[in-house]
Amino acid sequence: MIETTEADRAFPGALADVARVEFDYDDGEGIDFEPYEAFDAAEETTDWLRNWTGNHELGGEAYRVFGQDGTGGLAALWCVRPGRPLVEQPVVFLGSEGERGVVAANLSDFLWVLADGLGPMEVVEYEQYEARANPALTELAERHATTPRRTTRDIVTAARSEFPAFSEDIDALCR
Repeated sequence: MIETTEADRAFPGALADVARVEFDYDDGEGIDFEPYEAFDAAEETTDWLRNWTGNHELGGEAYRVFGQDGTGGLAALWCVRPGRPLVEQPVVFLGSEGERGVVAANLSDFLWVLADGLGPMEVVEYEQYEARANPALTELAERHATTPRRTTRDIVTAARSEFPAFSEDIDALCR
């Protein structure tokens, strides 16, 4: 079990700013993402993960859920890098129908994905990443990002190379 502290549950300022942005789904042409103003409660994350996997022995300590898509799929920081701050943890998406994947290697790269007009569900669901620059999210990324701007394809490729077994690891948790 991963030890957590109050700092491990503190909502990063960049995510607080993302929560203030209005995301327009635009009939499938926009971003299907509803950011939260705070992380889901630890108990809520555990309950959701247990129901999603069918494994009622799991705890949700490794995830900090910070948003969802229109179907209820969840975006989360995956606390897989021990001792590193939340903003350095990868962003993952766990969809309502079992879709899952690594979206970005850290919060900074995730901000660049959003700036490209793509959300976590779009990155996991689709192979082609058609960037549609979002000025408000670009400005937000320019303010908060600590990584250089790259294409979504480069960000996703690097993240999935670093965590190639994420999907198989999730499969192993399912009952």
